Amino acid sequence: MKQINACGVLLVVWFIFGSLSSVQGDLKMGFYDESCPQAEKIISEYVKKHIPHAPMLAAPILRMHFHDCFVRGCDASLLLNSSSQQAEKDAIPNQTLRGFDFIDRIKSLLEKECPGIVSCADILSLVARDAVVTIGGPTWKVPTGRRDGTVSNKTEALQDIPAPNMNFSQLITSFGKKGLDLNDLVWLSGAHTIGIAHCNAFNKRLYNFTGKFDQDPSIDPFYAANLKKYKCKSLSDNTTFVEMDPGSFLTFDNEYYKNLLKRRGLFTSDAALITNATAKAGVTTLANSSDSVFFTVFAISMEKMNQIEVKTGNEGEIRKHCALVN
Repeated sequence: MKQINACGVLLVVWFIFGSLSSVQGDLKMGFYDESCPQAEKIISEYVKKHIPHAPMLAAPILRMHFHDCFVRGCDASLLLNSSSQQAEKDAIPNQTLRGFDFIDRIKSLLEKECPGIVSCADILSLVARDAVVTIGGPTWKVPTGRRDGTVSNKTEALQDIPAPNMNFSQLITSFGKKGLDLNDLVWLSGAHTIGIAHCNAFNKRLYNFTGKFDQDPSIDPFYAANLKKYKCKSLSDNTTFVEMDPGSFLTFDNEYYKNLLKRRGLFTSDAALITNATAKAGVTTLANSSDSVFFTVFAISMEKMNQIEVKTGNEGEIRKHCALVN
């Protein structure tokens, strides 16, 4: 195991200590133990059965959970349909998401087992965790008891979901609005170790960075040349996809951080992590550590994120169908 520098050790220890705080609101481990004792087992078994046959689905489901929590909290408002295309799922950041039907199938199984008991918000939180575990990633605690929201707003999604073209200051502001800090930004960005991105999410870095048909000087020239030659062959390409973590985009590991230090982060928001000294120190710590260190801190920040502005008690509702308000 590679050695971690002193700064990295202190950051990790501080986060572990911070994670021991009490659970927010009325969430608790085993919330369904009496009302639907098989709930978490049903979810876990379904994920373990199907994700190995579709491992690329783990990343969009994790992203779905992230995007949901950043808008109105973790209340499954992202899953709601809209007849006028004004719901969260209609916003540009969510138009490439996949896995809605996967969540719906699990919801159907739970409705047969115990009607009206398990929320879509809890299902999404649990499925995101179980999908990551199934592809060999970390596990984390998911206290349950979330209630589902009844409002889904396209404009709020555009405003609240961190964009791939954000700089470091904008990212810190975006995360701060949700009670997340610099370390959470570094740890949660590690989710980009899996999954793909379409060229139009970062093409300006390759072809028109400042509006003068130039290339972003912060990107590794060799990496940029390969992207232009083999993947994103024009500024207008909006269909081709690129691996977020070249060579290991299906493996949950710390290669993402190693690529950042080589200036091979795909998004502006990825590259932004090494423009701040403190964030870069965190990136360097994770790049030079074992995967287990990354797993530990990622899990801690996920536990923090999945409790953002949750609805509990009499708030919201338990939807019968995740895409529809009761």
